Amino acid sequence: MSGRRLGLRKRLALDIFSDLYASKVAAHRLDTLFWECTLRCNLACRHCGSDCRIDPGVPDMPLADFLRVLDEQVTPHVDPPHVLIIFSGGEVLVREDLEQAGREVMRRGYPWGMVTNGLALTPERFRRLREAGLRSMSVSLDGFEEQHNYIRRNPHSYERALEAVRMAVRDEGLAFDVVTCVTGAMVPHLEAFRDLLIAEGVKSWRLFSIFPMGRAKHDESLRMTDAQFREMLEFIRCTRREGRIDASYACEGFLGGYEAEVRDQFYQCAAGVSVASIRVDGSISGCTSIRANFHQGNIYRDDFWDVWQNRFEPFRNREWARRGACADCRMFRYCLGGGMHLHGDDGELLYCHYKRL
Repeated sequence: MSGRRLGLRKRLALDIFSDLYASKVAAHRLDTLFWECTLRCNLACRHCGSDCRIDPGVPDMPLADFLRVLDEQVTPHVDPPHVLIIFSGGEVLVREDLEQAGREVMRRGYPWGMVTNGLALTPERFRRLREAGLRSMSVSLDGFEEQHNYIRRNPHSYERALEAVRMAVRDEGLAFDVVTCVTGAMVPHLEAFRDLLIAEGVKSWRLFSIFPMGRAKHDESLRMTDAQFREMLEFIRCTRREGRIDASYACEGFLGGYEAEVRDQFYQCAAGVSVASIRVDGSISGCTSIRANFHQGNIYRDDFWDVWQNRFEPFRNREWARRGACADCRMFRYCLGGGMHLHGDDGELLYCHYKRL
């Protein structure tokens, strides 16, 4: 079965998974903490949900402020080796103290990783980051040179991102994946690009569609048609069956009959359930993909752990999303209104993956 149809066996499996997810929500054990350490960026990508700039007008969060929260409000309540801290931006490599931040986090027992566009990643910087404890890295590579540089709006972006991929591939101790924003123009090239990644030694590849926030909101050149969206999912499903590279669709939304066939598990939104973020201005939220105002507190006036334990109601009880197109949808039990990043400030759903199918 594919698209909108669900077979009986898959529906029964989804029922079981929904119950397990409800238990996960009740426990809300923190296992991933994003630190949005900067909104500065060395690129001006067409699809940026954060609308980052070289000078965004928002100062970087001082490292000392983040470490204070970690020491006083997180570490007493968790087992550090089991909580992954991810540095995100903006572009994290614009911070000159990134290695210091990594060393301090590692000294406290936390594994840490980063998301990067690769533009500023030299071999020397990569070596220093690894010495500072860098455990995992995601590199954005959005297709071949033409497609990638169009999105990133920099003629050197593709070559630098590819070199970052090659550095990571050569380091067998690093957990690493390539993340690709798939546009309509990229869909016909997915097979060839997959073969390039395999030839470069990439083992893990995440694909996602661009959602209408930030600069992408009004840029039709970045969108896929519904037919192209389905074609991408069919491609991922076939690629997974081949087994030459671990390809998966990101945790974007519920995919009907494609569930458990384009990802390792059924759809779930972990934001506010097992994933939290500290934003550059101190706001406490779910994952950093969420650009709407679902902030639950701020580290400069609230205790992070108290917020994590006692707030986050919009993330953990999604009944508020049962409205509009979701009001009478038979899939709501499995979807819960889709990813939190697909809702605007007013809570309205920006688009529905299941409806597209």
